[in-house]
Amino acid sequence: MSVSELFKETRLPVLAAPLFIISYPELVIAQCKAGVIGSFPALNARPAEELEKWIIKISSELEQFKKDNPNEIVSPFAVNQICHSSNDRLEHDVDVCVKHKVPMVITSLRAPKFVVDSIHSYGGVVMHDVINVRHAKKAVDEGADGLILVCAGAGGHAGTLSPFALVREVREFFDGPIALSGSISEGSSVLSAQALGADYAYIGTRFIATKEANASPGYKQMIVDSAANDIMYSPTFTGVNGNYLKPSVVNAGLDPDNLPHADKNDMNFGSSGLSGDNSKKAWKDIWGSGQGIGSIKEITSVKDTVDKLVSEYQSSKERLNKIS
Repeated sequence: MSVSELFKETRLPVLAAPLFIISYPELVIAQCKAGVIGSFPALNARPAEELEKWIIKISSELEQFKKDNPNEIVSPFAVNQICHSSNDRLEHDVDVCVKHKVPMVITSLRAPKFVVDSIHSYGGVVMHDVINVRHAKKAVDEGADGLILVCAGAGGHAGTLSPFALVREVREFFDGPIALSGSISEGSSVLSAQALGADYAYIGTRFIATKEANASPGYKQMIVDSAANDIMYSPTFTGVNGNYLKPSVVNAGLDPDNLPHADKNDMNFGSSGLSGDNSKKAWKDIWGSGQGIGSIKEITSVKDTVDKLVSEYQSSKERLNKIS
């Protein structure tokens, strides 16, 4: 199945980003039932044996929902694989995805050919997230079916390039499926992503402030109470630059203006989790967030969230049609 065929089973051209610690089966199932592609990081399922149980749970519940609600649009789901050298679970987790024929796999940090070939062996698709053209070209060379462009303003590990620049430069050599990430929390932003030349939107932060998300009440409320000015960009917590809620850094007893240095060699996505005293705080105590939080005003169910996104998307289309 192709990426475009998977997105035909959605109400909105949206791929929900896999959120570390937050995206559990309950959230993914709710996203798929609401009509967007839900996803979760394989590393959220701990120990490793839990991954198969999660995939079976998600698959079976969605299949039953389809049978009980034949007129509803029920979207497929995706599993995120962190393809970093410290991830000692990667081969095991990919084998589980192959065994259960997961429709889509999202690869991060690099796109090794063995992952792509494994997922292609049963007809699955691979979307790889990138922050620049160099990474995008490598992913295409490795056989990724589509690209996720993580631009300035995205939550968690994010790039610094404007979507206006990155989408255009990637389109010069890649005409395949592109999902765009970065401050997308409204339906109008989804339409904007398509206007720029992307096919889909990649939304993460908006789903943190939902009832089904596995985030603390304090985290969800901080999303609602904060705005773009409350976001800070730092490599301290994982070794890779990311966007975080500044108030959560302060609450953890750290000075946002005087943080210790860290680099990518400090990353550890192995069985023991992130390494180092500061890394242990991410993402449990220091909370990731994108810059688009200013439009998030309340904590709602996933269904209500997606319904609102769909309504905003359609309204934006109608407004543009009137202008033209």
